[in-house]
Amino acid sequence: MTSTKPSEQDPAPRPKRRRFTPEYKLRIVAEYDAAPTGDKGAILRRERLYHSHIIEWRQARDAGALEKLTDHRTSPSRPKKHPAEAENDKLRRRVERLEEEVAKRDAALEVLGKTHALLEALSKSAD
Repeated sequence: MTSTKPSEQDPAPRPKRRRFTPEYKLRIVAEYDAAPTGDKGAILRRERLYHSHIIEWRQARDAGALEKLTDHRTSPSRPKKHPAEAENDKLRRRVERLEEEVAKRDAALEVLGKTHALLEALSKSAD
């Protein structure tokens, strides 16, 4: 029997996230709404969808927001940020996080300083 290291094994390919076009969403919602009660589940199974998909897509359709049916986070029409702008945003978030950490450390040092001063005062009064 041969042994293989886990790093040598070829991992399973990562599944791709499905993307639905607005036309597909509207077609499925119309088909779902027109189906008799007993056949609605069959449509969901056939399309590998959840009831929550239908609810979300129906609400967007009823609101008249066809453009809301497109996921703007992953849409190819989403404009890309300039690399310098993306780097600035990343650095801005890092600075904010570091400023929060510094504020926490300053508060801890202030408490520590006050504790040290109190202990010194107590030791001098005991002498």
